[in-house]
Order: sequence, then structure tokens, then C-alpha cells
Amino acid sequence: MRGDLDFEELVGQYYAPLHRFALSLAGNGSDAGDLVQQTFYVWARKGHQLDDSSKVKSWLFTTLYREFLARERKVARFPHRELEEAEDELPSVPPETPARPDWALVSACLARLDQVFQGPVALFYLEDCSYNEIAAILDVPLGTVKSRIARGVGRLQQMMAEPPAAAARPRPETP
Repeated sequence: MRGDLDFEELVGQYYAPLHRFALSLAGNGSDAGDLVQQTFYVWARKGHQLDDSSKVKSWLFTTLYREFLARERKVARFPHRELEEAEDELPSVPPETPARPDWALVSACLARLDQVFQGPVALFYLEDCSYNEIAAILDVPLGTVKSRIARGVGRLQQMMAEPPAAAARPRPETP
């Protein structure tokens, strides 16, 4: 830092005008205070590079203005939005399936699964049948067996992730 420019004197002399200028730019006291603080921080780091001490005032105001513009660019690139406003843009993350699922829950969900999927899933996971064996047992093509197992497992995972009250509801009777 230059010997003829004392940091404390500089702050005392320019804090109020810088704060007024920052307040006119930012619109609120908190952001204005942050801008002034950042300006003096930059002065503490780089102020020694200023050759002409008569240009201190313009240097400080220019630095504050540039800091303001940098913050505005950042806000424009990364705007603050409430979670509810951006809910449709968030990726859906399925809940993790426990390493050892509760058998009572699995069997209850399997019982509620559509019969089209129930048979292939039960034969594959409970009876250890191969895809070809399941295709022969159900008399359906191999691709259909694979599709029904995949869709049935997906539906089971959804059911197991539902709140307990929804999982305990009985399946509606079909006429």
C-alpha cells in the first residue's frame, strides 16, 4: 500500500459517498454495504498499483461500479427462484430401494400388482424361472415376458415408495 494513502483515512473519507452510490445502484442497504466492503477489499489488494494518488476517488467509484456489474451478471446467469417455481424443471429422482426390503410390504404390493405383471414377476423372482420357462408357462412371446417383468418391477418399486397409508389401501374390486 502507498505510504501517502492511509487505509483508515481513505475509508473515513470515502465510505459515505461510496455507500450512497452503492445504495443508488443496488437498491437496498445490505447489498450496498457488501459492494462498499468489496470495493475496499479490492483497494487493499490492488490499491498499491495506483500511481497517481489524485485518482483514488475515481478508482474507488469505478471499482464499486464494476463490482455491481459483476454481481448483476451473476444474478442474470443464476437467478434466485423459489423451489415451487422451478419444480417442473427438477429431475425426478426415484427413492432408493432398501438393500433388504420388508417381505410383508413386498408381498402386499405384489398382491396389488396387476395380474398381467404379477405372474411373470412372481415366476422370475420367487420361483427362479428363466425367461424361456416363463414364456412357455404363460404361453406368451419371450419379449412380452421381459417387458412385463420390467414394467411389473417398476410398478412394484412405485408402490413400495408410496406412503404406508396408500400402500395399505385394498385394490378396488373389478366387476
